[in-house]
Amino acid sequence: MTADQRAEALAAAARGGDRRALARLLSEVEDRTAAGEAAVRRLYGEAGAAHLVGVTGAPGAGKSTLVAALVGEARKSGRSVAVLAVDPSSPITGGAILGDRVRMQQHASDPDVFIRSMASRGHGGGLAGATIAAASVLAACGFELIFIETVGTGQSEVEVASIADTTVVVQAPEMGDEVQAIKAGLLEVADLVVVTKGDRPGAERAAAQLRGMLTVGAQHDRALGDRPRPKRPDVLLASGAIGTGVPEILAALDRRAAARGEHRDRSPAAALARAEAQVAGLLGERIARRLRDPQHDARRLETLAAVAAHELDPYTAADELLALLAAGAKG
Repeated sequence: MTADQRAEALAAAARGGDRRALARLLSEVEDRTAAGEAAVRRLYGEAGAAHLVGVTGAPGAGKSTLVAALVGEARKSGRSVAVLAVDPSSPITGGAILGDRVRMQQHASDPDVFIRSMASRGHGGGLAGATIAAASVLAACGFELIFIETVGTGQSEVEVASIADTTVVVQAPEMGDEVQAIKAGLLEVADLVVVTKGDRPGAERAAAQLRGMLTVGAQHDRALGDRPRPKRPDVLLASGAIGTGVPEILAALDRRAAARGEHRDRSPAAALARAEAQVAGLLGERIARRLRDPQHDARRLETLAAVAAHELDPYTAADELLALLAAGAKG
């Protein structure tokens, strides 16, 4: 079976509701196989209707617990939901080492819920390299609401804002996160801030502090484009473990989705920002792959050795390697 035939078979089965086929298809996409690429090419044109919700925040803030609670709340209204949970990679196997699916077992038997752990594989920004492509596949397969949970390794996970329709920043009380997040810029990309573990002492105080400190300007950051957003993000209090505040969060997400639909034609910049993120990522990967081709690899290693020895600066090295690829394309 050729790659195109495998892609066609997997895509057709996945769109027909075969969850095993969908899992295999996402593995092909994550592994960057020819069949995975061919499947994304086939499905991409049907992937624009889903609401992509990015969920980010520091480790221990309760992102997975909150996402699991939101999945359950969304299912009450009959919506199909998918979760892409990005985990740190094993340095030995390259696989995801936390496995967020373990924390969402209550939804494992629901055919309208699909949860996928993805290994970051060294990709920065809290995402995996194939996150956007995987989200496109899930959207084309009919999932209405797709949560993208970042890896949770620090305060720099702002890349998700460039690919999500709505960005949720999760904060935990009494961890100093409200101050750290403002310093790091996480709250600058937030459409919604959720203080989790709302049943604990200090949660109300943390939410009040965040509301007082948040002064998000009306200007639009280039990375976010011109999508509609409030002058300052809403700050909500919730406890994913006991379910309090979860319906209010889902209602806020639904309002964002409605606003997105109303402004879609007048605000194309958000779609352009997402396209730029996708294409830029693929360009970087393909350039690196081409430089490792046998015809270029020796020159690549020679150039890198010169940089390592401080005989050549990295800017000149990058220019020379790009020129090498350009010359090869012309030849």
